[in-house]
Amino acid sequence: MNSRGDVITTVLLGLMLSLSLVSAGDIVHQDSVAPTRPGCENNFVLVKVPTWVNGVEATEYVGVGARFGPSLESKEKHATRTRVALADPPDCCSMPRNKLAGEVILVLRGNCSFTSKANIAEGANASAILIINNSKELFKMVCEENETDVTIGIPAVMLPQDAGESLQKDLKSNISVSVQLYSPLRPVVDVAEVFLWLMAVGTVLLASYWSAWTAREVAIEQDKLLKDGSDELLQMEATGSSGYIDINTTAAILFVVIASCFLVMLYKLMSAWFLDVLVVLFCIGGAEGLQTCLVALLSCFRWFEHAAESYIKVPFFGAVSHLTLAVSPFCISFAVLWACYRKRSFAWIGQDILGIALIVTVLQIVRVPNLKVGTVLLSCAFLYDIFWVFVSKWWFHESVMIVVARGDKSGEDGIPMLLKIPRMFDPWGGYSIIGFGDIILPGLLVAFSLRYDWLAKKKLRAGYFVWAMTAYGTGLLITYVALNLMDGHGQPALLYIVPFTLGTFLTLGKQRRDLKILWTRGEPERPCPHIQLQPSSQH
Repeated sequence: MNSRGDVITTVLLGLMLSLSLVSAGDIVHQDSVAPTRPGCENNFVLVKVPTWVNGVEATEYVGVGARFGPSLESKEKHATRTRVALADPPDCCSMPRNKLAGEVILVLRGNCSFTSKANIAEGANASAILIINNSKELFKMVCEENETDVTIGIPAVMLPQDAGESLQKDLKSNISVSVQLYSPLRPVVDVAEVFLWLMAVGTVLLASYWSAWTAREVAIEQDKLLKDGSDELLQMEATGSSGYIDINTTAAILFVVIASCFLVMLYKLMSAWFLDVLVVLFCIGGAEGLQTCLVALLSCFRWFEHAAESYIKVPFFGAVSHLTLAVSPFCISFAVLWACYRKRSFAWIGQDILGIALIVTVLQIVRVPNLKVGTVLLSCAFLYDIFWVFVSKWWFHESVMIVVARGDKSGEDGIPMLLKIPRMFDPWGGYSIIGFGDIILPGLLVAFSLRYDWLAKKKLRAGYFVWAMTAYGTGLLITYVALNLMDGHGQPALLYIVPFTLGTFLTLGKQRRDLKILWTRGEPERPCPHIQLQPSSQH
């Protein structure tokens, strides 16, 4: 395994940047396609349907509320437990033969409109209507264009086919079944979002310091070679062996184009087998990243110095340090174990560890050389985020990025190229997630700001890093505010992060009259003659 993983990380970069989204899972589904009119203008909300069989609490199902009818209670304690009755006829397209006394009526979909069923059920003295879909998915119930009687006084909820069949089976066996219908609201802020914000900001902070420290060490070494008149510096410049990749404006644009291609591919090909391919790629990149981070961390301790500085030739991989060989089996085993247990409730921990290690490694290897490249990259990413979250609905009739992030077409929790934490105090459960692109792309600019400050010997207040880091944290915070205002509907984080980070950098550079230097030259390649850098401490 290559100790730095340059090739694999570069290949994975386009795939990682394809997902740039903050989400908590929708409970309110705004829909601009389904028609609305007075009496038929409700949002489509998810509905909890807990059941009791012969007085004993049983399965809890999830349905979706209709465009019509009254709003449901948001708190369980205010929802009334009501007996369920089968419709006779089952489709409820004519007045039921059985007499109702405020029961919830269970009917089959089809043969007449949803509003007709609801009107007939209300006329038969039902307190609510549960409509069983003819598939396992949920369908949004709307009013027909030519219908006039849409003023309905009872709630209407659709259940998936398997849930409805289970209830039907119990009722046909003369078993007493009761339900509650309510649609709980999300908490204003969940602890998961706080921890996810800390993870993202902490990752950018750690990666920025590592990138700046490495750049300063290289600059000091080059300064020493320059003073000694060594030919080694000329050899390094001739071979271009810098250990990292500087992207240019063309590459910045291509990253976004490649990310778009990957996103469309994920949207079109998403399935169980394709998800397995993504898991394998993520494990390879995550193991590489974890290895790189562990080797760098252990190298700081005196006990591991010799192992980190002594090398052995390995076929195909070339010279590899003994420390890398010692760490690699653990990293590979960790990634394999996560892949084997990735469907377990605790698997998010391993995914986040591998993800953070991979992000930090990418931000260490890939660098923005100046503000011009950073501006092009983030501007393209800004437009990319808006297009694939919002504009893509016009072509695909759904948000491509949200569908990919949630894994709607694979039956899974989504692709692994994201950080996630389970929502702790949310009655709907689920995960709060953030895509790798929301950390890597602005992280490139933040890391550049710290490298510039250190190499240009800028003091804390006169530098740009503190402002860039604060802008990133603030932009991400605003993203979560927007997320909660939209009831968990996925938000393009770069829509908020880019104006804060890039806008702050450009404004500050112009005020300080550094913009020309930042825009073209960027960070110094090596210390200027009049700048004296202190020798680095041994690690």
